[in-house]
Amino acid sequence: MKKISILDPSIISYNLGNEIISESIYKFVNHYFSNSFTLKLQFTERLRKISKKHIQSSDLTILAGTNSLSSKMLFLEQFPISILDLFSMKNILLCGVGWFQYEDKPNFIDKKIINHLLNNKFHHSVRDSYTFQMLNDSGIRNIINTSCPSVWDLTQEHLASIPSKKADNVLFTLTDYNKSFENDKNLLKMLAKDYKNLFFWPQGLGDAKYFRSISEGSNVDVKIISPNLCSFDDFLETVQVDYIGNRLHAGIRAIQKGRRAHIISIDNRAHEISKDINLSSSIRGDCESVHEFISSNNETALSIPYDAIDTWKSQFSEF
Repeated sequence: MKKISILDPSIISYNLGNEIISESIYKFVNHYFSNSFTLKLQFTERLRKISKKHIQSSDLTILAGTNSLSSKMLFLEQFPISILDLFSMKNILLCGVGWFQYEDKPNFIDKKIINHLLNNKFHHSVRDSYTFQMLNDSGIRNIINTSCPSVWDLTQEHLASIPSKKADNVLFTLTDYNKSFENDKNLLKMLAKDYKNLFFWPQGLGDAKYFRSISEGSNVDVKIISPNLCSFDDFLETVQVDYIGNRLHAGIRAIQKGRRAHIISIDNRAHEISKDINLSSSIRGDCESVHEFISSNNETALSIPYDAIDTWKSQFSEF
């Protein structure tokens, strides 16, 4: 029996979006590695001795989604490793992984670290063209752009069933660690004018506090969905609603549940994925684009790279 370690971003995470990513990755893992023993490991803080031993003894270690790669791997907490960790950290397979931010190209040392960490037997799955290019610049050639695993199971039949017309209700999100008080207040005002009922979901630990700070004195009635994925799913499944917000994976979850969605891009993640798969999005502050989404008929016509996804998955058919 083979042993698979999963570096799981949903463990010790303040962001429920990581649960959405992990759920999609485990669908893949449970299908293609059903005869293997799988072990979940956290990686959002320094790996301890026992975790490193599991990685060393695993036939494959999968880094499960999220924006873990960087041009400054030893100095950022996206994937917290030290020089000493490199003695035990290797043979890692990327599954839907993205790049931290828009950064300078990796220098000589960064390239060495990335090449040391990554598995050279299998092709890696990355979630956008920017990550593909940054890895390519690092000397990694065994890469396939599969987009994020959270969109892998979105069939064209499902996408065609999503309403194209505006709902009476809107669900929105904000991002506590990337604040823009003026733009987010303007968004709240716009949604209050265009929708009968407003709902807010705190995907991150500090989102509810940030929402209260921008809504204070606005006299806008907003109902808050409980901060867990089960409550979010129940709401999406029972209420006809549009999604508009700063949180990428809340929007993808809405699409999974058959709801119209528009992502307000605040960093490279939503921006790059949107460019690749035609996800409805706009940069923060672009009120005109948000209003156009609200008022226009919009089919959810995503360009999911099905062939690339199938090609990447097929390499594990006889693992």
